[in-house]
Amino acid sequence: MDLATLWFVLIAVLWLGYLFLEGFDFGVGMLLRVLGRDERTRRVLVNTIGPVWDGNEVWLIVAAGATFAAFPGWYAGLFSAAYLPLLLVLLALIGRGVAFEYRGKIDSARWRALWDTVITGGSAVAALGVGLLLSWNVLGLPLDARGDRVGSAFAALRWETLVGALGVAGFALLHGAVFLALKTEGEVRERARRLALRVAPVALAPLAATLAVVQVREGSGWTLVPLGLAALAAVLGWLRLAAGREGQAFAALGVVIAGTVATWFGALYPNVLPSTVDPAFSLTIADTASSPYTLTVMTWVAAFGTPAVLVYQGWTYWVFRRRIGTRHIPEVHAP
Repeated sequence: MDLATLWFVLIAVLWLGYLFLEGFDFGVGMLLRVLGRDERTRRVLVNTIGPVWDGNEVWLIVAAGATFAAFPGWYAGLFSAAYLPLLLVLLALIGRGVAFEYRGKIDSARWRALWDTVITGGSAVAALGVGLLLSWNVLGLPLDARGDRVGSAFAALRWETLVGALGVAGFALLHGAVFLALKTEGEVRERARRLALRVAPVALAPLAATLAVVQVREGSGWTLVPLGLAALAAVLGWLRLAAGREGQAFAALGVVIAGTVATWFGALYPNVLPSTVDPAFSLTIADTASSPYTLTVMTWVAAFGTPAVLVYQGWTYWVFRRRIGTRHIPEVHAP
């Protein structure tokens, strides 16, 4: 495998890490007002992701940075063509990050309600925006021969890309509910588990539809394998959740999103950004890759840096691995 193809695979892995880890972050945020029926239970929900949400966002930064360094043409084509949706995603991520820090600074119900709304809205907008971005990347943008977008900033809005956005948001919602069932205890755990069981078919339906569209239009024989694994894992996850095995259900959802990413990027290869204007205008790995020297340096840096990051993040999850409930939440001590 040449270095350009290797980095294409690594970028897919980075997106997988982001969707799996930040996915449940978004889900918890979207469910904050649904499962958090009073201030104490909402604080339980926030505390489940409090130690890890900012670390999970690093995967998005690294995915974008790796794309910029390894495939500058891909980065330029995608990020310039989708700059308005990307701006909305960034504003949503900034808003929810500020809200996590500010909601407990003043002991006021109105103050907390304001920031809870920002968390919920920011999580939903960010999940939809990331789904739209990935759908555009896999299903194509209206690019001309120079790689420039044709038409308005939302010219690529089509029914299949909107379904893709709903697919990522629906997965995040379900992923968050299962995570809460895994990470909490008592009434919050039971409510989260019941909600996940009820919404699972509806939440995963858009993702299944997107996978079907990608497979029919761009897929090959081998991409049927991860697609089939994702479908089987979705069914298995629902069954294990019904049996009260939240950890196994959470792992099954990891297989679902791994199969999804493998299908998407497998169908995309050897393109990195298809053109809906003319297939000849599509950007490919060979067209957009950096020089072999740049890719070699990046590979050595990644070989030493990636294990350190994985160890640190794994240690964080290990330290905060126990379930929490309302009995762990102290009284408010805010000015």
